[in-house]
Amino acid sequence: MDIEFVRSRFIKHFDGSTGSVYASPGRINLIGEHTDYNGGFVFPGAIDKGMVAELKINGTDKVRAYSIDLKDYVEFGLNEEDAPRASWARYIFGVCREIIKRGGKIAGFNTAFAGDVPLGAGMSSSAALESTYAFALNDMFNCGIDKFELAKIGQATEHNYCGVNCGIMDQFASVFGKAGHLIRLDCRSLEYQYFPFKPEGYRLVLLDSVVKHELASSAYNDRRKSCENVVAAIQKKHPHVEFLRDANMSMLDEVKEEVSAEDYMRAEYVIGEVQRVLDVCDALEQGDYETVGQKMYETHHGMSKLYEVSCEELDFLNDIAKECGVTRVMGGGFGGCTINLVKDELYDAFVEKAKAEYKTKFGRLPKVYDVVIADGARKLC
Repeated sequence: MDIEFVRSRFIKHFDGSTGSVYASPGRINLIGEHTDYNGGFVFPGAIDKGMVAELKINGTDKVRAYSIDLKDYVEFGLNEEDAPRASWARYIFGVCREIIKRGGKIAGFNTAFAGDVPLGAGMSSSAALESTYAFALNDMFNCGIDKFELAKIGQATEHNYCGVNCGIMDQFASVFGKAGHLIRLDCRSLEYQYFPFKPEGYRLVLLDSVVKHELASSAYNDRRKSCENVVAAIQKKHPHVEFLRDANMSMLDEVKEEVSAEDYMRAEYVIGEVQRVLDVCDALEQGDYETVGQKMYETHHGMSKLYEVSCEELDFLNDIAKECGVTRVMGGGFGGCTINLVKDELYDAFVEKAKAEYKTKFGRLPKVYDVVIADGARKLC
C-alpha cells in the first residue's frame, strides 16, 4: 500500500495537515485452521499486504475517521454509547474502547486508512485494521501496552463490537509478524516460536475463489459451539480436558453416543488438525516439503468433509492444484482463498490452468495473489 496515497487522502479530508503513518499486515496460515479457539497450535505468517493508516490528535473528544477505500466518513465519541453504525468504523471504535478499558488514555484524533488486503478472502483484513489502530494508538498516546495485549485488544474488539467470537491467531500474526518467518503459536499459553520459511524452489500463491464469506454469520459460531459441546462431554470422564487440544481420538470415541454426529465430525477434524501443525513444523525443520504438502491436503479434506467450511469453488481449485503443487482452503472458510505452495517451474502453468478451468466451470476468473512473508505492525513515518 502506497504511503503517499494514504497521506494525500488524509491531507484532503483534514485541512492540509499531516500526522503519523502506521501499518499492519494481513496474514496467511500455512496450516492450523479452527484450532485457535480450541486451545491448539496455529502456524501463520504476516504478509506483504495490509492496512496503512494516518492519524493525528485533533484536540477534541471525537474521532473523525475516513475510509479511503469505501469513500465513507464517520465521526464518533469515545464513550460506550457512542458506537458508530458503520461496520468498518466499529473496528476503530472497539480498539479505542478496549484500550480505555485497560486504563489507556485516548483522546480525539483524525484518521484516514486504506488497505490492499482483499476483503473476504481469508487474509484477515479485519485483524490488520485492528492491529494498525491498536499499535498506533498505543504509540501515539504512550499507553505502555505490550504486544501480547495489543493482539488481545484486537480479539476483544471482534468479540465485543463486531459480533465474531474469534480466536487470537489473526491479531497475533498481524502484531508479531517477522519477515521470512512463520510463527508456531500455542493459542492456550501464547508461547510462540519463529520458524524460518524461505522455501527455495517454491512460491506461495493464493487463489481467490471470489466467493465472499461473512464470518459474523452463524456458521462460525455454530462450529465453535460444536467443539464446546464435545469438550463438555469428554470432561465428564477426563476432567483435565479444557479444550479439544487436550483430547485424542480415543477420548472422542468414548463419547460418540453422547454427542451429535455433526459435533463428532467437527471434533474429529480439530483433533487431527492440532497434530498436523506439529507434524508440519517437524517437516519444515527437515526441509521436507513433500510432507508439508501432504498435510495441507489432509487439512483441506478435513475442512471440506468434516468441518464443512469449504464450498464447491474451493474444492474445485484444490483439485486443480493437486496436479501442480499443494493447496488447501485458507482462513475461516465459507469462500475466500486456497493457499498454494507451488514449485517455481510449475507456477505459470498452474496459474493459467486454474484461471482457464475455473472460468469454464463458474463463469468468472479467480483472483491471483502472490504473497511474501513480511513484518508485523509498525510505524512507517
